Amino acid sequence: MSFNIALSGLKASSIDLDTTGNNIANASTVGFKKSRAEFGDLYSSGLLNLGGQQTGDGVRVQDVRQQFQQGNITLTDNGLDLAIDGDGFFVMDNNGENRYTRAGQFGVDQNGNITNNQGMVLQGFTADGSGNIGDIRGNLSVDSSNLLPKRTTAIDANLNLDSRQEVLASRFSTFNADGNLMGAVVPSTESNFPAETWTVTDPDGREFTLNTQEGSAGAIAATLSQQSGVLVSATTTSRLTAADFNPEADDQLTINNASYDLGGLAGADGLAALAQQINAAPPQGVRADIDEGGNLRLLSNQGDNVDFDYAPQGAGSLLITGNDGGNTEALLNGGNGTASVRGVLDFTVDNGFQVASGDAGFLDSPAQETQVNNAFNPSDPRTYNHSTSTTIFDSLGNSHELSKFFVKEPSSGPNPSNLWTMHTQIDGRDIGSPDLETGEPTPASFSLRFNSDGTLDETLSDEVLISNWVPRNNLGEPNGAAGPNNGGTLPVPEPPTSSNFAIDLLNTTQVGSEFSVNDLQQNGFATGRLSGLDVSNDGIIFARYTNGESTALGQVALANFRNQEGLAPASGTTFAESFESGNAVIGRPNSGPLGSIAASSVEESNVDLSQELVGLIVAQRNFQANAKTIESSDQITQTIINLR
Repeated sequence: MSFNIALSGLKASSIDLDTTGNNIANASTVGFKKSRAEFGDLYSSGLLNLGGQQTGDGVRVQDVRQQFQQGNITLTDNGLDLAIDGDGFFVMDNNGENRYTRAGQFGVDQNGNITNNQGMVLQGFTADGSGNIGDIRGNLSVDSSNLLPKRTTAIDANLNLDSRQEVLASRFSTFNADGNLMGAVVPSTESNFPAETWTVTDPDGREFTLNTQEGSAGAIAATLSQQSGVLVSATTTSRLTAADFNPEADDQLTINNASYDLGGLAGADGLAALAQQINAAPPQGVRADIDEGGNLRLLSNQGDNVDFDYAPQGAGSLLITGNDGGNTEALLNGGNGTASVRGVLDFTVDNGFQVASGDAGFLDSPAQETQVNNAFNPSDPRTYNHSTSTTIFDSLGNSHELSKFFVKEPSSGPNPSNLWTMHTQIDGRDIGSPDLETGEPTPASFSLRFNSDGTLDETLSDEVLISNWVPRNNLGEPNGAAGPNNGGTLPVPEPPTSSNFAIDLLNTTQVGSEFSVNDLQQNGFATGRLSGLDVSNDGIIFARYTNGESTALGQVALANFRNQEGLAPASGTTFAESFESGNAVIGRPNSGPLGSIAASSVEESNVDLSQELVGLIVAQRNFQANAKTIESSDQITQTIINLR
């Protein structure tokens, strides 16, 4: 029996040596899991007893158990080298058969599939063309074709507009007094305007009353201009018409007490000569010139009355007109030799102010024109408070520069609003709705109103939709990309069919701090070439392109088993599912018991070389000791044989 016992010991020691040697041989094998030989003693047994022979029958190897402790994770230079930090196995397709491994040394084959060094294809959850990862498992692959361009359809802006900024532009209205008293030619005894009561209303609805006394237009303008928000000027214009200028010899004309000799003067040439006389010795505040029709024009920039006195020696006559030829006129002759021309009032009132008179003879229904000083001009930084720009893309992937200018507007009324206007241009060109007559784009402007806490009032603010942008090249000509859909609505349809895009300003604020661009994102990009691959901790594989974009190609799948030690070892540091391991439970990294993925890393063998070398010595001693048992048994047997 001692021979058999020693032989079982030799066999067990040999298996122990083989197991230890295999561990040592794979000390540098990525993903390798060491094995351990487990032994048990043997006893002979009968039908009705378990161990009648107490010395034992030797030893046997009960199992060579795989040890799945985590190996060290080491960084590498390959982006597709993956290591599992925690439980789980990579799922590999080996010609239709699933294999499982911890060795994550992967590359890309000629078909774009992600494979290990044995050609097995890595399995995972695949993504669609938009980078959305679903629940369908399949081969993970890398598409090396160029990434097609995507036009910009949405811009998300997170800005802060400084509430401390001042309003840069000043708005005002201008109009001329249009009543029948203005610029009239009247008898000299009625040269002055009558007294009048005026009412000025400011933007807050407050009324102010002004009383003007009888006097000239200049005197009335001086009184009205004392009111805040109102500026009034006065001018007096009168004419002598060339067709009716037929004085006789020795006739004289007196203008505001200054006399001029009309002898030998007639028609247009005569008026030109008279203009020279008047300018050589002008009446107070009056100058003369000849208009385009050859008529003599007399101007008083102060709005003083202009008095005429004509005493002809015979049948001569002069036609006097007022208010640039309007209202009334007077024919001066021997029967009517005097007349006066009244001035005209010109009003300039600040934005929101209104002026009314008590008599229609001053103001009837004047045509008001709104004007702006320091109006917005994208070329003049002094006309806007803030500006920023971002790059956008057309349907061909061409880049363009979108510029946004922010102008603070005046606030008025009992409940003032924090009002701003955003003006937009692309490549320095207007992109507003086309002019109905010319068809050319108009400036694109949008009103932004803010609440008292600085947040955007979404209800009172304009929705920002750019719907008249024609992408152009550097020469200003259409470049062939998709054009606008005039009159389009929000949201922009997906997939897009035009160059329309929206600007979301919901996160924009207006508080008392410096202008800042906290975030400014747009969803378009140019065409790009594949430049690299990145893998997240969740096992999502991203393709990185030269245009700065990245898209998900898929997500690595991991498998786990109830009994990992029941897996059947296969070649290439892989394992196969077995009855003892149970079925594979496949999921996503970082979910449930599955570990995370470390990119550009590999899991080293979990073999402790020092421990294995010590174990090798022990196995060798065990082998030698069992051999010694055989030697001793041989000597005993030889002694028995030699008995005589």
